[in-house]
Amino acid sequence: MSFLSDNGVFSKDKIDYGSSLLVESIIKNKTQEYNNILDVGCGYGFMGITLAKMLNTDVTLTDVNKRALHLASQNAKDNKVKYKVIESNCYENIKEKYSLIISNPPIRAGKEIVLNILMQAKDYLSSDGELWFVMRKNQGVKSTIKHIENVYMCEIIEKSKGFYIIKAKKR
Repeated sequence: MSFLSDNGVFSKDKIDYGSSLLVESIIKNKTQEYNNILDVGCGYGFMGITLAKMLNTDVTLTDVNKRALHLASQNAKDNKVKYKVIESNCYENIKEKYSLIISNPPIRAGKEIVLNILMQAKDYLSSDGELWFVMRKNQGVKSTIKHIENVYMCEIIEKSKGFYIIKAKKR
């Protein structure tokens, strides 16, 4: 697989370790088939496109950054996956339900945005759907888990180099 990147998108020069770890963890630890994937804050689309290709499913790529969405669309075409691209701030333009929602949430956007991405995901998950996300220990992963545990059953799937991979299912 190959990916185009450019200025103005997260981790433009190389694939972010946390994003790579999230993809590897989902592939290694999946316990169900995923009918469709939503990649929230997709950037140039590495996570969603890679998972769609490896799991042979559709992906919806969403971001607020128009440049990122243009790159994600091109990358999805180049890597021959079935996809939709939706410009959306969090979930405002999302209408469907998904069996897998993934995110490497934009920490620099602030804790409120990160928590919105994680907490609102429940409204867009299918009944047995899963939310998977990656966060660094020093970015408040433990307090984030505490905050969302009243809505989700959370499981730490992997810890590596300060990154935590979290799988969450609706209670």
